[in-house]
Amino acid sequence: MTRLLDIDQRLRKLCLIKTEEKALPRSVLSRFTRKVGEENLNRIIYEKVVLLLRNNQTKEVDVVLDASFIKAWSTRDPINNQTGYYDKETRVGRTGRSYALGYKLHLSIDSKTMLPLSRLFASANQNEKKHSLAILEKAKNVLKSSGAKLRSLIADSQYSDGKIRAAVDKAVIP
Repeated sequence: MTRLLDIDQRLRKLCLIKTEEKALPRSVLSRFTRKVGEENLNRIIYEKVVLLLRNNQTKEVDVVLDASFIKAWSTRDPINNQTGYYDKETRVGRTGRSYALGYKLHLSIDSKTMLPLSRLFASANQNEKKHSLAILEKAKNVLKSSGAKLRSLIADSQYSDGKIRAAVDKAVIP
């Protein structure tokens, strides 16, 4: 996130960072998260996303699901090389064409505005199907609170499952 804040002007504008200002370093962001607390931070993000959807007068949303790999700041455990040494929750998972130690960030976004509706972190070895219903329900709650409806669900083939297709009226999943 801190690297993106250095280069992405849209994110800088959303975070109220002026062009001549330096972006917030990772230490400041992690301190903020610790001081506010995880639950309060989740509530703040939820309220802001709902407010943005209302202000945008969004009526229907095409929700896109995808996962991205986040490399862990740990080395592999010498006894069990599938887990992290310093961070025991990390696992080895697929990152493009290779494997690495880390996490997966599962996101649901509004396809039109690119606004993140919900997110979920999991270890890298877990399949997307396992978390698809949970992230979809979180996105539906955000949409319900903002007065918007889910028009369709768009995802890649990793999310192809009968349960997720049954949870929505229209699913575009190869």
